[in-house]
Amino acid sequence: IEIYRLHVDCKVTSRFAHTVITSKIVNRANESREATFEVELPKTAFITNFSMSMDGEVYPGIIKEKAAAQNMYDTAVSQGQSAGLVKIRDRKLEQFHMSVSVAAASKVTFELTYEELLRRRLGKYELLIKVQPKQLVKHFQIDVHIFEPQGIQFLETDSTFMTNELTEALTKVQNETKAHILFKPTLDQQKKNSELDETLLNGDFVVRYDVKREATAGDIQIVNGYFVHYFAPQEMPVLPKNVIFVIDRSGSMTGRKIEQTRDALLKILQDLRPEDHFTFITFNNKVVEWKSSLLPATEENVASAEALVQTLTARGGTDISGALLAAVAVLENARELPERSVSMIILLTDGQPTSGERNVEVIQENVQKAINGKYALFCLGFGFDVSYKFLEKMALSNGGIARRIYENADAALQLQGFYQEVATPTLMQIEMQYPENSIEGLTKNNFKLFFEGSEITVSGKISNELDLLPVEIKAQSHTSNLTLKEEANVKEKEQVFQNQRYIFGNFIERLWAYLSIQQLLEEAISAQEEDQKALEAQALDLSLRYSFVTPLTSMVVTKPQQQEELANKPTEAG
Repeated sequence: IEIYRLHVDCKVTSRFAHTVITSKIVNRANESREATFEVELPKTAFITNFSMSMDGEVYPGIIKEKAAAQNMYDTAVSQGQSAGLVKIRDRKLEQFHMSVSVAAASKVTFELTYEELLRRRLGKYELLIKVQPKQLVKHFQIDVHIFEPQGIQFLETDSTFMTNELTEALTKVQNETKAHILFKPTLDQQKKNSELDETLLNGDFVVRYDVKREATAGDIQIVNGYFVHYFAPQEMPVLPKNVIFVIDRSGSMTGRKIEQTRDALLKILQDLRPEDHFTFITFNNKVVEWKSSLLPATEENVASAEALVQTLTARGGTDISGALLAAVAVLENARELPERSVSMIILLTDGQPTSGERNVEVIQENVQKAINGKYALFCLGFGFDVSYKFLEKMALSNGGIARRIYENADAALQLQGFYQEVATPTLMQIEMQYPENSIEGLTKNNFKLFFEGSEITVSGKISNELDLLPVEIKAQSHTSNLTLKEEANVKEKEQVFQNQRYIFGNFIERLWAYLSIQQLLEEAISAQEEDQKALEAQALDLSLRYSFVTPLTSMVVTKPQQQEELANKPTEAG
């Protein structure tokens, strides 16, 4: 079985990435063989299309509601067909896997399309393409086209498998607003060495970039009556933060995990700013407060905290509830904190609650009541014994986010990386306001916090014939209350994307649908049951209308001989 052509074609238009992977395979044997198509794609992406072509026949993937797809699939499975097509691979990727029997001397073409909105983290967007052909490929090519009307500030490529020879196969052409990256290694360049037919191409191919920004109320782009508004103010004074680290030191954290936690905390302590306040609460079946109140991050206090971190050891049970309520109480009783500051609780745990209150619903309710919208709660789940659903619901109900920390060699770096993303809040209570009677389907437009290096994205549909789209942003900075105003000329904005071959049709409309689905699903996690059903119904409707494989839909692929396979979107919460 030989892959004779593999093409990754990626078009990024204003942060929205549309990737098509085409693999052409021939069976050179004189009997039928199994051909496999395996693609690793970012977890944040939604698959939108898949097809398989053999002997002049096309076998498409059809996206349906999960329940309906499951019924079709169960029928197929009862006739002895195989299992699902997509599974989580690691912290960034999931894998799509399809195999089909190919007759002697026959060919098959697989094509998979997925889309995602690139999120800005720590000042850059990252496009990740996983390269793993597992054999030498005669025609191998990656094309990345980027079009950013705001202008490209910087652009870099990075790869885990580059050699000097392979670097020669990489070309980069860019002007003010566009870039084209081409990676096209010959067979010789792909080889590990000239004797063996082993490939060097195994790993990540990454493109990172950022766009230029004017010091205004962000950037608005409009196509076919849909708009997207990006807001990422720069050079704002940093808001002081009051952080409580709530660290699990129960028995299950023993060994590697507690060591990695210590390493990460020592680095994080170094990153605190003098105007920040902080303290630690550690817990097993007992909850221990390092100090009874928050301390300013002076050199002396940081040094004394480092000494405490060095002594962290793990044993005993897990009283998550007691620890979180103790953290809230410390913030409630805090005196002399800076008037404009951001208070946050960062929980790190690797297990289920085993002592104190054990019912996760009761814990969620009590914590939400105690926090009462005043502080942000971030939950980091270490490994796979945590109830990620529980942590995610708790974080999203309290203005924070949840992350899984994977038990790898780089766990300490994952912890630090997460902290860096939330270490620099520059705005609070951000309201993005648009004319109410002329916008439909507006995505989330109120945000508790803005962190340096990230970006706020709002999208919607302009409902009536507007010539000007006025925007007003209200927010609190460290020093003042801000009001920023901007007017977008709808016709002028629509012109920007005319006759661009980089554009795949109605990309802002698809971006709007993608963002809406993600936000509806996120809202559903922390909603009451009736609301949850309504939010999921909306998300399902959009998933089907725009053909996205989301946690509510499945893609049914019918193979030759009427076999059926099912592609579902896995979620971190399982």
